[in-house]
Amino acid sequence: MARSIAFRDALREAMSEEMRRDERVYLMGEEVAEYNGAYKVSQGMLAEFGPKRVIDTPISELGFTAVAVGSAQNGLRPIVEFMTWNFAVLALDQILNTASKMLAMSGGQISCPIVFRGGNGSAGQLGAQHSTAFESLYANIPGIKVVSPSTGYDAKGLLKQAIRYEEDPVMFMESEQMYGDKSEVPAEEYYIELGKADIKRAGRDVTIVSFNKMMKVALAAATELEKENISAEVIDLRTIRPLDWMTILESVKKTNRLVIVEEQWPFASISSEITYRIQKEGFDYLDAPIRRITAADAPLHYAPNLVAAALPDVPRTVKLVKEVMYQRK
Repeated sequence: MARSIAFRDALREAMSEEMRRDERVYLMGEEVAEYNGAYKVSQGMLAEFGPKRVIDTPISELGFTAVAVGSAQNGLRPIVEFMTWNFAVLALDQILNTASKMLAMSGGQISCPIVFRGGNGSAGQLGAQHSTAFESLYANIPGIKVVSPSTGYDAKGLLKQAIRYEEDPVMFMESEQMYGDKSEVPAEEYYIELGKADIKRAGRDVTIVSFNKMMKVALAAATELEKENISAEVIDLRTIRPLDWMTILESVKKTNRLVIVEEQWPFASISSEITYRIQKEGFDYLDAPIRRITAADAPLHYAPNLVAAALPDVPRTVKLVKEVMYQRK
């Protein structure tokens, strides 16, 4: 039986279910306990699991990330909440130089089963230092996996999979603007394998690929295009690394066109990698150049009109799709 619940509730259910199943799993981060989480994702978890398993930390990302990484290497399965991924750059030394490399440096003897999660990307008028989307940065690091879901259903299944089964560090990218979004989530237990994209809308004329909150733009654009008899197939990556480019390729074989919508900066972005893969393996299927719409190649400003100008939107996505339709069959 499915229920309509908020994105934050789906995340809480995932963590709580895995903590009930396995006492090695614990949650730590700033304000996750007494304050019930900055975005109320961990609301009620302190009362259920106690202060030894839901742990408030000092404002010291490098310090508490090091504690979590050390505990993961010694048999525990920590979940680390960053109030925003913008703050996680302070802990990058532990993530990059220890968590991601330990399995290789130990000759396969020491794994690091740990989930890092929190709000990522822009969330309105928060200024440049709180508005960066980090998927491409972390996806560039061997030894870790990157997840960036767009629905509560996907978030719960992917988070449970990451906590329970993944032996490598997982970067779990959420959106502050989506915590209140509701979706149908089964009451029954389920898991979603990492590395599998999902076709959220079938289509025949053009493939639109996106992830995280930009899926709202992609789906809304597909709805607008349908009014003009342009059928868009919309693919949600869900997992950035490993990247399910084969699902994209199979879609392009059918539609012969590809447009990518993402919140990353354009240089060395997720769309850059997808474009390389698809032109390499599917060049003969393309009837138009691969096109993309990204965030502006600049820090995100505070002013709302500049925020709107910097991020992908529906009108510009529709316009881009129409540009690749010049050879429409």
